[in-house]
Amino acid sequence: MSYLVLARKWRPQNFDEVVGQQAVVRTLRNALTRNRVAHAMLFSGVRGVGKTTLARLMAKALNCGQGAPDVPCNQCESCLEIMNGNAMDLHEIDGASNRGIQEIRELKENIRFFPAKGCYKIIIIDEVHMLTTEAFNALLKTLEEPPAHVYFMFATTELHKIPITILSRCQRYELKRVPFAELVAFFARIAGAEKVAISPRALEMIGREAEGSVRDGLSLLDQIFSFGGEEISDGDVAQVLGLVDRGIYENLARALLASDLAACLDIFEQSHAAGMDLKRFANDLLGFFRALLIAKVAARPEELLDLSDQELAAIKDIAATASQETLYQYFAMLLKGSEEMQYSSRPRLALEMAFVRATQAGQIVPTATLLGRLDGLLAGVAQSSQGAGRPGSPMISTAEPELSVPRSVPRQSESASSSVPLTEEQKKNETVSAPMRSPQSSGQSSPTTTVAPAAARREVRQHWEAFIEYVKERKRWMAPVLQLCAMARDEGGELVLKFDDPSDCKLLQEHDNLKLLQTFVLDFFQHDFRVVFRLRGAQAAEEGGGDEAEALLTERRVLANDPMVQMATEIFAGQVGSIRTGTKGREL
Repeated sequence: MSYLVLARKWRPQNFDEVVGQQAVVRTLRNALTRNRVAHAMLFSGVRGVGKTTLARLMAKALNCGQGAPDVPCNQCESCLEIMNGNAMDLHEIDGASNRGIQEIRELKENIRFFPAKGCYKIIIIDEVHMLTTEAFNALLKTLEEPPAHVYFMFATTELHKIPITILSRCQRYELKRVPFAELVAFFARIAGAEKVAISPRALEMIGREAEGSVRDGLSLLDQIFSFGGEEISDGDVAQVLGLVDRGIYENLARALLASDLAACLDIFEQSHAAGMDLKRFANDLLGFFRALLIAKVAARPEELLDLSDQELAAIKDIAATASQETLYQYFAMLLKGSEEMQYSSRPRLALEMAFVRATQAGQIVPTATLLGRLDGLLAGVAQSSQGAGRPGSPMISTAEPELSVPRSVPRQSESASSSVPLTEEQKKNETVSAPMRSPQSSGQSSPTTTVAPAAARREVRQHWEAFIEYVKERKRWMAPVLQLCAMARDEGGELVLKFDDPSDCKLLQEHDNLKLLQTFVLDFFQHDFRVVFRLRGAQAAEEGGGDEAEALLTERRVLANDPMVQMATEIFAGQVGSIRTGTKGREL
């Protein structure tokens, strides 16, 4: 007798032997028990998951002359004929080779006759999606109202190719890929029955290669048994299937995350010398980094990954050494290198350059974490350079009368790189309150208040660089962002900041940052500006500030009208020159 391959030898002969598909099996058995079997059934799913097997089991159960309705006896004449493939009442048709309308007409003519031996005629059409449109149309009426002695059972791997008119006339059963753990357990049972010693790790390698297909896994297992004899090692499986030991990917991932390019290239060279396929190597490495990312973000990664406990523990250990952003970046770079490799005449070089880019990238720290660290480092600088004035209070100068120019108005002696010299017109516009002499203190200079020059209040463009320097002293990270501003313009009560790219001002538009920027603007320009962001080419702008801007303006008005402030201005015969609500006053 000729050799019977494992895929045929271990084909299930009753519902209890079906691997996986518990939901479908339960539905079919209940339908048999309760006599609710549909006259047309459609089994869909990937290759090797049990579509044709379930159709044959249903045929055996329907025509079985003994046993329970949902348990074929496998001993009666009907069951034996179906198992041997010579049953007269079972017509199994290949839809790929019998796809025309003429074959369907012959089938319709055949089903008009009663079954020869059994109770029913069973028509199984495999790969039914291969039928032509005319063949489907010829089948419609018969499928909708078949004779009472006929059952149709269809199997397909491409459900979307079947016309909706056919689908609506069938009871559909969608078979899933068999879970990894069930596959490995099934293969281990077969190895034991075949008296072949094989390690669990080797079985896991075969199960992973099967990708949820029982038939594919059995074909691989048959090949391995022929190669290794009675004892199968992990190396035998890797050699026969052209696989790379999973430990290679673990070592390569650790080297990439440690930015050790020499180790990466050495591991890659060893794998290449062993004869591994570059495309397969790249795909498996991508799958490994996918597993790392899932282990990093998922609460129960074992439900999403087909891995043994040992491999899952190693992946969790590697994922713990890197951030989520780092793992994502490495995955993206390796994916790009894999895609470049597909179209390159030197695929190995393309993959090696992906390793170079990955090792140079290094670890990624989230932006929010960096800004928090920067604020913490600058907090000490801000405290050490804190002004004498109390934050949140109006600042009234009591110095001897002299020309006092705020830093927002550049002096002539300052370098041209940080300021622009004042014009004659701007000098005329500068107003400094004259010293007031009281009758009781004639001949002595009385204290005065400092009044901000008009130019400092309105010339936004001229003093924009000085404003950025002012911000840099208080919030260092904000200054480079403001430098991306394409134009700053005074439009009445609004300070319009125009940006070319929406991403440039996104950070500034966050609630806390926008409130801080509004405070800096009011303190520096000493004008009731309301900050507004606009994008190039956009008619409408997203206005910043909102209620926060109105609250700051209201706070300035309240401070200006404070009774203590009014009394101080009367006593010193001066006026309020500037109001600062920020946490750090500006030096005068």
